[in-house]
Amino acid sequence: MNKTININLGGFFFHIDEVAYQKLKRYLESISRSLSDDPQGKNEIIADIEARISELLSEKITDARQVVNESDIDDIIAIMGQPEDYAEAEEAYDNSSYSYTRNSASGKKLFRDGDDKFIGGVASGIAHYFDVDTIWIRLGLLALFFGAGFGVILYIILWILLPEAKTTAEKLQMEGEPVNIDNIEKKIREEFNNVSENVSVFANQASEKIKDGANEFSEKMSKTFRAKTKKNNGLQDFLNALGNIFLVLLKVIGKFIGAILVFVAAAVILSLIIGGFSVGSLEFLNFGEEILQYPEFFYASKIPMWVLTLFLFLLVGIPFLVLFVLGLRILSSSVKQFSKTTSLTLLGIWIIALLGIIFAGLEFGASHANYGQSVEKNTLNIQSNDTLVLKMKNDDAIYYQHNLRRSSRKYKVEIDDKIAVYSNDVEIDVKRSATNETYIVVQKESRGKSRILANKTAEKIEYKYEVTGNEIVFDAFFLSDVTNIWKDEEVDITVFIPENMTIYFDNSVKNFIYNIKNDEKIRDRNMLDRYFTMGKSILKCTDCVKEEEELEEIEKETI
Repeated sequence: MNKTININLGGFFFHIDEVAYQKLKRYLESISRSLSDDPQGKNEIIADIEARISELLSEKITDARQVVNESDIDDIIAIMGQPEDYAEAEEAYDNSSYSYTRNSASGKKLFRDGDDKFIGGVASGIAHYFDVDTIWIRLGLLALFFGAGFGVILYIILWILLPEAKTTAEKLQMEGEPVNIDNIEKKIREEFNNVSENVSVFANQASEKIKDGANEFSEKMSKTFRAKTKKNNGLQDFLNALGNIFLVLLKVIGKFIGAILVFVAAAVILSLIIGGFSVGSLEFLNFGEEILQYPEFFYASKIPMWVLTLFLFLLVGIPFLVLFVLGLRILSSSVKQFSKTTSLTLLGIWIIALLGIIFAGLEFGASHANYGQSVEKNTLNIQSNDTLVLKMKNDDAIYYQHNLRRSSRKYKVEIDDKIAVYSNDVEIDVKRSATNETYIVVQKESRGKSRILANKTAEKIEYKYEVTGNEIVFDAFFLSDVTNIWKDEEVDITVFIPENMTIYFDNSVKNFIYNIKNDEKIRDRNMLDRYFTMGKSILKCTDCVKEEEELEEIEKETI
C-alpha cells in the first residue's frame, strides 16, 4: 500500500502516489540541474515543462479521484525526453543578456509528425524535412497513387521505416531547429497552447461532475418532495430521451452528409486525375487530335490549349478538394483544416484559372459576333446549245467518305504536316442567267470579331472545282483553318445558265443540290440522271413524260 500525495502542478491538482512523486521530483530536479543557473531563464523553462507535464497528466487522468502512478510518470518522461536532451543547451545560454543562441551543429532529421497526421503523419514529416506546405506532399502522394499506382506502397514503406517524433527534442530535430533552451521553451509553449483546448474540455468535464454531485446531494436532501414530482420527473426523462435520440439522428445525418461529400469529391478528383493523365498520354502518342474533342472556346483563344486544360482542371478540382476535406472533417474531428497560407494559395490559383477561362469564353464569343462572306464569280466558256453536266467528287486521300452527303460536321485532317478542318457543308443551286453567259458564283461564309475579319476568314476557305469541256466537277468538301472548327462556315454554289440550255445532274450530286425549282416540282433527290432545260425562270424536265407513261403502263399491267 503506497502513500498518496496531493500536488499542484502547472495550476492543476493531482493525487499521486509516493513512488511516482519521488520519480517526478527527481526528473524535474535533473532538468533543473542541466539548465543554466540563471533564475529567469531556468524558471521560464521549468514552468513551461511543468505546464506540459500537467497537460499530459490531465489527458491520462480522466477521473478526479484517480491516482497518478509510476507508470504514468514513465510515459510522461518518454514523451518529454530525458534530462540529457536539455544539457546541450547549457553552453548556448548567455548570462549577461538572457538571450538564447542556436546550436549550428544541429541538423534536420526525418520523422513522422504525429501532431499533424491524416493517416500516419508521413506527408507532414516529409513536408517539415523539405520545408514545404503539407498539402503539396499529400497531393503528390495522391497523384502517385492514382497515376503511377505505387503511392500506397511507398506510403506504407515510409510509415514503417520512419519513426514518429514524440519527444520535444525529436520534434525540434524534425523541424530543423537546434535542441537548445530557446527552442525547447518555444516548442513547449507552442504545444501547450495547442492543447489548451483539451485542458479546457477536461475542466468542463470536471465541472460537470461537480454539478452532478451537487444535484445528487440535492436530490437526497429533498426525498420528501419526490412523491409530488414523480410525474414531472418521468416526463422530463422522456423529453431528455427524445432529445438524445434527436441529437443522435443529427449526428448520423451529419456523418451521412460527410460521407456523400467525400465520395462525390473523391470521384470527381479521381476522374479529373485519370482524365488528365489520359489526355496527356493520348496527345503524347499523337492520338489527341483524332480522339479528343476540346470545348469550343479552346480554339479561338490566344492562350495555349494545354494552359486552358490546366485552368479547367484547377477550376473544377480545387472546389471539390475543399469539399473532400470538409467531408473528412465532418467524419473525423482529428482532420485539420487547411492552413491560412494553403487556403489563400488555392484561392489565388482558382481565381487565376477562373479569369483564364472567362477570358477564353469572351474571346470565343467575340470571334463569332459578326457574319461575313466572300463571293467569287467565274464565267464558263460553254455554248447554250451544249448540255452542261454537274458532278461531285471527294479526295479520299484527305478524308475518306464511303457515302458522300452534305453535313455541317467538321473533321480535323492533316495536310502537309499541318492541321486543317474538313467539312462537307457544300450546297449547289441552279438558276437562270440574266445574260447569255454561263457562270458560277461561289459564296463562302464564316464568322469573326468584326465583319471585315469575318470576310477575310471566309476568303481563306479553300474550295475548288474543275471544268472540262461541258462538264463541271465540284469538290464535295472545303478546307478551313483549325481555329475555325466551331465557326458556322459553309460554301454555297450557284450555277447560272442561259435560257434553253440543257443541264444534267449526275448521281454524285444527290446529297448536295438543294431546292432547285422546276416545272414538275420534282424533289431534289429525284432530279438525278435526268435532263432539264432552262425556261423563262425555272428548269423544265425533258425526259419526265416518258417516265410517267411507263409508270402508267406498269399500273395497267398490275390491274
